[in-house]
Amino acid sequence: MRRRGITFKLFVMTVIFFVCFYGMVILSQLLFFDSFYQSQKENRVEKHLKSFGMSYTKESWGQSRTSRELVRFMLRNKTQMVIVRLDGRLKSEDPFRMKLMDEAGKIQVIPMSLFMNEYGDTLRAAHLTENDQVTVQGERLDEDNDPGNLIYPLTITKQGGPQIGEEPEDGMSTISGTITELVLPDLKVWNPRQGILFEALEDWFPLTLDQNEELRNLNIVKEEWTAPWSGIRNSVIILPVKQGNGEVELLFTVTSLQDVKDSNVALRWFFLYLGIGGFILILVLSLFYSKMVTRPLIKLNNIAKRMVSLDFTGHSSIRQKDELGSLSKSMFTLSQSLDAALGELREANQQLVKDMEQKKKMEQMQQDFFASASHELKTPLSIIKGFAEGLEDGVSAGKQDHYIKVIIEEADKMEFLVKDMLDLARLESGTIKLRKSSFMLSEMTERVTDKLIHSLGDKQLNVVIIPANELPLYADASWIEQVISNLLTNAIRHAEHGSTITVAVESQEKSLSFAIHNKGENIPEDQLEQIWERFYRAEASRSRLTGGTGLGLSITKQILDMHGCRYAVINTTDGVCFNVTFEG
Repeated sequence: MRRRGITFKLFVMTVIFFVCFYGMVILSQLLFFDSFYQSQKENRVEKHLKSFGMSYTKESWGQSRTSRELVRFMLRNKTQMVIVRLDGRLKSEDPFRMKLMDEAGKIQVIPMSLFMNEYGDTLRAAHLTENDQVTVQGERLDEDNDPGNLIYPLTITKQGGPQIGEEPEDGMSTISGTITELVLPDLKVWNPRQGILFEALEDWFPLTLDQNEELRNLNIVKEEWTAPWSGIRNSVIILPVKQGNGEVELLFTVTSLQDVKDSNVALRWFFLYLGIGGFILILVLSLFYSKMVTRPLIKLNNIAKRMVSLDFTGHSSIRQKDELGSLSKSMFTLSQSLDAALGELREANQQLVKDMEQKKKMEQMQQDFFASASHELKTPLSIIKGFAEGLEDGVSAGKQDHYIKVIIEEADKMEFLVKDMLDLARLESGTIKLRKSSFMLSEMTERVTDKLIHSLGDKQLNVVIIPANELPLYADASWIEQVISNLLTNAIRHAEHGSTITVAVESQEKSLSFAIHNKGENIPEDQLEQIWERFYRAEASRSRLTGGTGLGLSITKQILDMHGCRYAVINTTDGVCFNVTFEG
């Protein structure tokens, strides 16, 4: 059976996911959108209605404030609202109204909501304004039940202008006067269903006994209501509020639900057509998405296969600013780290081999050191023992002084050897702390030369010290003095009889150089690096006749290393030169 690739699997899973998600959206819209939207709309209106009722009862609004707040509430919630008593009589003014002053100076209130609902366009075309003379014919409510002198217009005639509304009938109330106030809705916010509010009032009042009981107990009433003549679905919410005088008033609202139903029907067809195009788009996007995701995964898989074979070459990170790009970058970093680690491992292995060889060399050097130390100590001890036995056997009186002199000389040599060995051990232990101070190196060299005057006289040697631009040296004076003493002693030991030893001291910008040059035999080139080793002598016979313990240059090397100096020995045309450079 052919194994499916990750691209195909991801494509199929993406298509299934999007189809299921899209199907869930369509099903939810068909089954639950109506009830969900209706519930949300009713809850919002109910919440704002309660807030309105609380402010209305606590702040005791006047008619003008009540009208403004009613308009604000209706615009905010896209609903119609009026304040009525339990018997259905209007408590609030119509928010859209016209007030006329008749010849007797009496103000007549003309509600305009119903009239606007029927003849809004014609009324606006008449351009009524304040101070216009108009005649209104309509139905007047019983003045006993309507203290506001309300008249519901059927016909409005502007003086010198057109007649708006129905033809006047017999028995209608007629009012003529001057417009003192005209409040009409703006076209942008006018709701042509404003008349449904009054139709709902007619249909709901008088209230049933159950409704009346609920409202008297200040319980909110909420029901769905369908307008008889239009069949439009509405939600009627009635909130009872109790005034300070104990009177119960009703905040009566009508919210249309028809637009939800109409929109939902249209949406069903819209989603049907959208689904066909959406499914095609899902296929294309799923294919593109699956390839976009799997392409870098396939590349990362190939890179991982090469890494398994310890092949870290030809690997470049994927240029993506996402998790795959981060993974690729991490693998690239891992590849470089592994490559570097393997390189370090190889180097460490080679270093380990070198260290093993060095360890063997060190062990051999230790063996040579002990052998050399034993040899160096054995010779004077043998001499001392032999001459002491001679004294014990009773040598002639003329030879006793010579025997004692030899014993003292060999004891001195042993003392020097033990002192050098102790100094070398201290230096190699790393426990010595330098006590640095400033001093002139040429002056110290002169003092050391004066101490070696007898050694120079024995070989008729001269020491010439040449300072050039010398600056003070900051170092440990006692140890540097020993370095100068060891180098001068070594130069005297190997200098030609009657020659001159030259000491040059010169300061550069950030360093000071010290060089001792003597005339004599060169050191074999293959032994130039070995002269710093313990007990090393350039003479093949390792003879002690030339003097010295063989530790002077080893001690010198340790002291110069502690000071961080650079040093070297070179052969010249006529001898050997030791160079030391003090940094800083």
